[in-house]
Amino acid sequence: MIIKSYEINKIINNKKNIYLFYGENEGYKNEIIKKFFEINFLKKIYRYDEKEILENKENFYNSILTKSFFENEKLIIISRATDKIKDIVEEIIEKKVTDITIVLNANLLEKKSKLRNFFEKNKDVVCTPFYSDNSQTLTVIANHFFRKGKISISQESINLLVERCRGDRQNLYNEFNKIESYTKNKKNINIYEVLKLTNLAENYNVSELADSCLAKNSKKTINILNENNYSVEDCILIVKTILIKSKRLLNIIKEMKNNKNADEIISSYKPTIFWKDKEIIKQQTKNWSLKGLKNLIYSISDIELLIKKNSNNSINILSDFIINQSKTNNEL
Repeated sequence: MIIKSYEINKIINNKKNIYLFYGENEGYKNEIIKKFFEINFLKKIYRYDEKEILENKENFYNSILTKSFFENEKLIIISRATDKIKDIVEEIIEKKVTDITIVLNANLLEKKSKLRNFFEKNKDVVCTPFYSDNSQTLTVIANHFFRKGKISISQESINLLVERCRGDRQNLYNEFNKIESYTKNKKNINIYEVLKLTNLAENYNVSELADSCLAKNSKKTINILNENNYSVEDCILIVKTILIKSKRLLNIIKEMKNNKNADEIISSYKPTIFWKDKEIIKQQTKNWSLKGLKNLIYSISDIELLIKKNSNNSINILSDFIINQSKTNNEL
């Protein structure tokens, strides 16, 4: 069953319990999930990446089929859903599980997608496409934010914010957070300040994602992937970040082969490593061999090429690669 994203009442008032939200507008998808699904389940929310489920189907089935005296209903959110999970969805429907609500969050799905076709044609489930926000929609959201906060801003500045959002309201919300902090003790902002705020923004999530992957912290890696709304453009940035950090780690481990102390090498490394990063780099050195890092660096080049050739599926390609690397055993 298809319900359009603007038909909010139809989405939240129907009696179905399995939903497929797909498309490039991550901000709008997450807004609907938080406002109309998560709010009704409080602490009974379980988040999965599709890859986690496919690797251990038995545990997943146990988690959704086991009923608890203290937990009558629960919400399950599955990120990066693809055609691979279609059989599992069909099995859940056949078992007539009614005390759970499942939301599958997928990226772009082509018309020939088996998962998309199944949800569109099946009256027992809901399929909702989320396309990019247009400039008019984003401008309305921005105007509402500034009016509510009583912040004076020019239309030119609003147009700049909207232009940089790449059709995703989540990017606009991220800018709102920066502006809200910046204008805490003032009630106006000019275009030069907007330019400065947006240009100087650092993507700490990308760096943290790369560090967690290299530290073999698969749980944290998956959590970061689940909690962030990376765009197609972000994929190349993430690949480059992992490559840079991998090459630095390779140089450090080479030095350690010469019987040098890890602390000394990290402290004297050029360019200087910031103090808060030293501990996780030490952890990374324990999980990688020279051969493993060299193979990783070669693989990163292949993944970058694959992403560029398959932009519509780039986020799934990169996510699978990162999760695999965070689990692969490359110990010395």
